[in-house]
Amino acid sequence: MVAMAMASLQSSMTSLSLSSNSFFGQPLSPITLSPLLPGKPTDKQCRIVMKLKRWEREECKPNSLPVLHKLHVKVGDTVKVISGHEKGQIGEVTKIFKHNSTIIVKDINLKTKHVKSRQEGEPGQINKIEGPIHSSNVMLYSKEKNVVSRVGHKVIDNGKKVRYLIKTGEVIDSVENWKKLKEATKKTEELVAA
Repeated sequence: MVAMAMASLQSSMTSLSLSSNSFFGQPLSPITLSPLLPGKPTDKQCRIVMKLKRWEREECKPNSLPVLHKLHVKVGDTVKVISGHEKGQIGEVTKIFKHNSTIIVKDINLKTKHVKSRQEGEPGQINKIEGPIHSSNVMLYSKEKNVVSRVGHKVIDNGKKVRYLIKTGEVIDSVENWKKLKEATKKTEELVAA
């Protein structure tokens, strides 16, 4: 009786042909777009496309380069922080990042950077570095009159377009300021090279 049951079970298993692309004898068909989009028969397989969130995407031009934003401050300007935990601090702009509209102000928004030792016997270090601040959180500052102001643009008599402080009328982009800035950068480059 047991032998008879085993023989019937073996015969039923051989009649059922299982292959790699079939399930209980039925062939598997790839998912197509035709049942999903009526009236448009296509043989393309469905692909899952993942979209990045708006804040995860980096704004790019058609040639895939990042969009560079115009800033109201330049390197060498004296600014006052108007919002954030460093509110009220005054400093000089040392670096600007146009792709995300942030700036680095000297001795403001200090972060702690831990550096591991590179050689044996050399101790690690804890350095303070300046972190970036968004350019909308700072305003141009007049050292002479101790007041913050928005920036304006005007053409002076020799035909050059310059920036000036609206409240005080003080011209920011004067020739003397640029000479001072260039001399300061040359001194720092010489110190680094030495």
